[in-house]
Amino acid sequence: MKINLNDPRIILIICLIASLLALFISIMIIRGRKKREMKKALSLLEVEKNKLANPPIVPELAKVESFLNNEKLEVMYNEWSERLKNIKDVQVPNLSNMLLEAEYSLSQKDYKSTIYKIAKLEMELYKVKTNSEFLLGEIKEITTSEAKSRSAIIKYRSSYRNLYEKFNSTKEEYGKFAGVIQAQFEVIAKRFEDFESIMDNNEFTEVSKIVTIIDELLHHMEIVIEEVPSIVLLTYNVLPKRIEEIVTTYNEMVKDGYPLDYLNVEYNISEANAKIKDVIIRTKSLNLQDSLFELKVLLDYFDSVFIDFDNEKRARSAYNSKTESFKNRLNKMNQIIKEIFSSIDEITNIYNLSDEKIECIKQVKKEVDDINVNYKVLVDHTGNNTFAYSKLLGEIEGLSSNLAKSEEKLDSALNEIGSMRDDEVRARQQLEEIKMVLKESKNKMRDYNLPYIPDSYYIELKEASLAMREIAKELSKQPITIEILNTRVDTARDLVLKLYTKTTDLIKIARLAEIAIIYGNRYRSSYSNLNKELNNSEQLFYKGEYNKSLNNTINVLESIEPKINEKLKNLIRE
Repeated sequence: MKINLNDPRIILIICLIASLLALFISIMIIRGRKKREMKKALSLLEVEKNKLANPPIVPELAKVESFLNNEKLEVMYNEWSERLKNIKDVQVPNLSNMLLEAEYSLSQKDYKSTIYKIAKLEMELYKVKTNSEFLLGEIKEITTSEAKSRSAIIKYRSSYRNLYEKFNSTKEEYGKFAGVIQAQFEVIAKRFEDFESIMDNNEFTEVSKIVTIIDELLHHMEIVIEEVPSIVLLTYNVLPKRIEEIVTTYNEMVKDGYPLDYLNVEYNISEANAKIKDVIIRTKSLNLQDSLFELKVLLDYFDSVFIDFDNEKRARSAYNSKTESFKNRLNKMNQIIKEIFSSIDEITNIYNLSDEKIECIKQVKKEVDDINVNYKVLVDHTGNNTFAYSKLLGEIEGLSSNLAKSEEKLDSALNEIGSMRDDEVRARQQLEEIKMVLKESKNKMRDYNLPYIPDSYYIELKEASLAMREIAKELSKQPITIEILNTRVDTARDLVLKLYTKTTDLIKIARLAEIAIIYGNRYRSSYSNLNKELNNSEQLFYKGEYNKSLNNTINVLESIEPKINEKLKNLIRE
């Protein structure tokens, strides 16, 4: 039978077979790789197990056996031997059995079981290895203790010599504590002798203890050598002198009237003396814990007390100065308020003060009354030495600040009243000035005697005269409303100045128009057209249309004399 390779079913079967074959090959490759990895892991575990079968504990334990000479070390040696025997005879064989079981599972291609046994073997191997290393560490602590301890003791002896040399070279700085420190050096020297005795007797279990003790004693001695001179200086010299200075200064200031009870100086000095005594007692036993710190705290406190004394002196000087200034200001303020309230009715009758301003003045009086009361209390406290000057200074500064605010409010009120008075005087002066300007306007108009005055001029004259009478009417009122008065003055001044300007301009144009006609008369006989236009300008002039008359005349003359406008202006100036 011939197979058709183009048949889709045949192609599908071939692809399926190829896929299955590829999958089988992949599985075999993966299993082979996994098996190789497991074999490698078991080989490494076997190497680790073999190392544990011959641990480096044996030679170290032999070293201990060579210097067994006391019961305690012998007990430790026997215990270490038992633990080593357990590792070699029980734990390591157990690892061998587990290794064989894992190899058997691998040979049976039971990979799942093999992986589990390998993991369990790794954990057990880690425990045995840890036990072995811990045992070796314990043994080495004894076998290497001599070398390590000798090395440490060499450094400690050097440190001891340096400290002792420093102590001897500055022995006077340690004062009464020199004998105690000398005895402590002897104690440390005895510990060095104990160390040698222990090493000679091979009592290696005690070596670490004596080395630790020597280390602690030397560390403590470093602190003693460093701090005791400062403690001696502070307790027997600096602090007693500082206390004496404070007591002297305190008594002098109290005698001079300074209230210093708030500083509790006497109580704090008593506590400071007790603390100094306690530090001395503790230093005699070389117990220096926090001693130097406590003494420095006392020194800082006494320094702060001197600062407080200086502050009180400055505060007293400042208080006396500020009090004198405040007293003068307060007396002045009281006098001003007294004068204001003695004439408040008169001021109110003369000027239309707002309720708000009157209330402001009353509020200032109340504030100043309160300040007077508080100032009296402050003076009483000052006299009986109840409060410190630093506190009194704060109080007088507070009162001074309150008084300044009241002064500012009163100044504002007085400025307004003063401004009203100034406005009234100014209004009366300006009324006179306005009258003079109006009179001058009338006189100018009367002196020139224009042939015709426009009605608008008489209207403005009437408005200006009426505005001027309104000023006089407002000034005659009781009380005067300054805002209205100022408005009346501004209105009248503007109207009168406007009238004055109009008068001046009207007269100037009328004069210019008249001069232009007179100047043009010289050409009447020569130019018939000019004669006609000048007659027209005269008619306009007598009707009061001065601007039109002037413009008409200039337009006619310009054709004869081009710059006639400038020439006419020069004629007016002449």
